[in-house]
Amino acid sequence: SSLRDAPRSRPKVADEPRTTVADRTTPEGSLGSLAKPRRKVPVPTTDHPDPTPAALLDAARALEQEGRHGEAIGVLTAANRRQRSTALETALVSLRHRAGVRHRPAVPDFTPPHAIDPPAAGERPPLEPIGPHELDVDTLRHGLATHGCVWVRPLISPDRARELASNIDHALAAFDAAAAVPGPPPDDGWYQPFAPEGDGYRVGGRRTWVRASGALWTADSPLMLAQLVDLIDDTGIGDLVTSYLGERPALSANKCTLRRVPLDTNVGWHQDGSFLGEGVRSLNLWLALGDCGRDAPGMDLVPRRIDHVVDTGTPGAMFDWSVAPDVVEREAGDAGIVRPEFQAGDALLFDHLLLHSTCVEPTMTRERHAMETWLFAPSTYPEGQIPLAY
Repeated sequence: SSLRDAPRSRPKVADEPRTTVADRTTPEGSLGSLAKPRRKVPVPTTDHPDPTPAALLDAARALEQEGRHGEAIGVLTAANRRQRSTALETALVSLRHRAGVRHRPAVPDFTPPHAIDPPAAGERPPLEPIGPHELDVDTLRHGLATHGCVWVRPLISPDRARELASNIDHALAAFDAAAAVPGPPPDDGWYQPFAPEGDGYRVGGRRTWVRASGALWTADSPLMLAQLVDLIDDTGIGDLVTSYLGERPALSANKCTLRRVPLDTNVGWHQDGSFLGEGVRSLNLWLALGDCGRDAPGMDLVPRRIDHVVDTGTPGAMFDWSVAPDVVEREAGDAGIVRPEFQAGDALLFDHLLLHSTCVEPTMTRERHAMETWLFAPSTYPEGQIPLAY
């Protein structure tokens, strides 16, 4: 089908009552106090009972001029959830950026996960998925301390995962179509290159480099950024990360990506902290949108807590930021290296210190669809990242 025929609506889950991670995926359990209702923001009063996008945008601009960025975002987000609008979704990208640039709170109290005392030889617990009803701040912190990550099965339904994968295909096709024709892309929300404010952010050829690796910045697809925020809210991940970090997180335009990983992709062991900085506070929501790890590229990882950035660029490393195989083996120790077999809708939560690599084998036959979404504490926001308020 053509891009014009692509679905504009997000999955039906938005029409359900606001509940918990477990209630959306399994019949048992809950996310406890983290599963809070969405904050209700009043829609501005107009002469029409259903304000037009133009009226909503005017109201949001008025709120922003008063420094009420969060309320402006809430007004447009709530209206867009009632009735999708490309104009609102596109405006929200820039509004989230302006709000993110201006939000730099003081550093709250925060205790990073510390590695749990090593178990006796042969007694290290294996990395296994937990259900969404088990996911709270305590299990998140314990999983990061034990394995460097937490594997959730499933965070979203397979049907929702497949719809997101299809939408990634449409967004990538829109990028490619725009690159082939001079002039601005169609105003349909699938691809609209995001322009950060000021001269302090490097974009340049990075967008093309990201696309060559089989990906697209989520912020370059207003429709997909809107669906990402919906997903973070619907699953309770936003509340979870807020409780874990001690402050409402911020996204990054250049660390939130829509991925369709090709079978000939370059791979390299790395920790994201090698270029984000060791002292940032972060959590990455890595979401598998199809089965992967067996016949589609997956992820190899060292399933233990590493509390520092290891040596990079040593002999044998593919890039100056990547980790050589002998260093990986040394750091893995008795934990070894594992390759989880993810199912559609599975999530892996980890921070900037997990040592991992995309895995590709000659026997694999399918590309991998995934979404990668880094959430940072605004008080220690990493240099070089392009902020987007969540």
